[in-house]
Amino acid sequence: MNFSWILDSVAARVPSAGADRIAFSFDGRDRITYGELHAKTLRYARALRELGLRQGDRLALLLFNDAEYPPLILAAARLGVITVRLNFRLAPAELAFVLADSGTSVVVVHSSLTGRLAPVRDQAGVGTYVVLPDSDDPVPDWARPFEVFREAEPLTPDELPEVTGHDPMSLLYTSGTTGSPKGAVWTHGNTVAIATAQALRWQFSEETVSLVPGPLYHAGGFEAFVAPALLMHGTAVFLPSGNFTVDRLLAVLRAERVTDCLLFPFMLNELLHRDDLERELPPSLRRFILGGDMVMPSVAEEVKRRLPQVKLTQVYGLTEGGAIATTLEDRDFLAQPKSIGRPLPLAQARVVTPEGQEAAAGEVGEIEVRSPAVSQGYWNRPDATRATFHDGWCRTGDLGYVNADGFLHLAGRAKDMIRSGGENIYPAEVEKVLAAHPQVLETAVVAVPDSRYGEVGCAIVVPEAGQLPQPDALRAFCRERLAGYKVPKYFLISDELPRNASGKILKYRLREAFAHIESELDGEKTPS
Repeated sequence: MNFSWILDSVAARVPSAGADRIAFSFDGRDRITYGELHAKTLRYARALRELGLRQGDRLALLLFNDAEYPPLILAAARLGVITVRLNFRLAPAELAFVLADSGTSVVVVHSSLTGRLAPVRDQAGVGTYVVLPDSDDPVPDWARPFEVFREAEPLTPDELPEVTGHDPMSLLYTSGTTGSPKGAVWTHGNTVAIATAQALRWQFSEETVSLVPGPLYHAGGFEAFVAPALLMHGTAVFLPSGNFTVDRLLAVLRAERVTDCLLFPFMLNELLHRDDLERELPPSLRRFILGGDMVMPSVAEEVKRRLPQVKLTQVYGLTEGGAIATTLEDRDFLAQPKSIGRPLPLAQARVVTPEGQEAAAGEVGEIEVRSPAVSQGYWNRPDATRATFHDGWCRTGDLGYVNADGFLHLAGRAKDMIRSGGENIYPAEVEKVLAAHPQVLETAVVAVPDSRYGEVGCAIVVPEAGQLPQPDALRAFCRERLAGYKVPKYFLISDELPRNASGKILKYRLREAFAHIESELDGEKTPS
């Protein structure tokens, strides 16, 4: 089954009034019905074909959250065109790598982001750029205006290719654990599978109004939250990118009568600082779904005390592993406060020892997940695919254990990944950039606690002999080559890095040594 079936099933519904239901709402203002969405995706599919895209080709979207974002994804899906959803925070060099690696033919870009692409167009190998107006900025002479989509005639059903559940729908690039991002292949079947599992677990229905505050380029946004709402013919609401405020969130929650809201833990913490929260939340709200990091037990207790009508769900997963693999449901929050829960419907999770055996209860090993939503592998990376996927299982790189009650727990991150405000940051990628600085001999980047984002990066730098690199200069060097959220918040100069007898850097010692850096620096903190 391909994902377009979801839209077609609404359009063909009896009674036909189903097409008048609201499918999407952007920022509580730009609303589109299922009937309008169905027609728009056929028009946009025609435009994509006239731009030269055919089944299996790649379309990249370099967009902020926008009312046109979902229709473009769904139009590409109708043609069997593979969507590459780009993180708008990426630096030009990072964008060039992803575009070239994916073999993208066409890019749709917000007008305010064209400056990211201009210096790297020669390296990217893209044939056509289309600019979606986001301001009064003129369209560059190397791009086409978005009117090519709006003025297109709809494709007829007999003009559409046969797209199956096995065909790729998306390429979702993950940060590189060894310095180079990899594109996880998501098929139409993967997307339908995660939508089905989520809808079953959270009992989505036609009355569901789900809200996504974060970026739609994340699998945790579109695949894991928007897709299940569409599957059940509910409504998906999303907010503009960046500049998150509690006031705006509350306004949209009320205006759209949201029932289920995805949040990162720092967003929930900011909500709970509102003295009037009990009055400001709409009575329609039934659930907060928390992703990106663990929710502190004290936070869960406060939610249950102040908002007894609102359920909490903690989710765990990774892009390659089907976006969400396990959930800790409301009924288990207080009894299992440090758990990441149990597998979704259709999913399995296990803990495996270094010898490849399933771990006993309480024994730490690597977490593996398996489900119909698990990625088919990495784009053009057979070695990386073999290293991560085997027999339908996905190696997560996370360490964990299953307790005596059958609940999965995290015990650490085997890859030293940093989780900052819902984004994954891999130290190896940042370290590779810093190593290129002429004044840097070696460096280690570790996670340190942060009151707003949960974790941020801290770079400990050993300078070349006779050199003394300044933190601001190192920060600027990183900003030219990395997305802003990957740039460490702290840069510290050291004579040496702690190592074991084999010469391996002991990052756990660095994490321990600088665990309180935020409070120690107090007002002298300099955000990246």
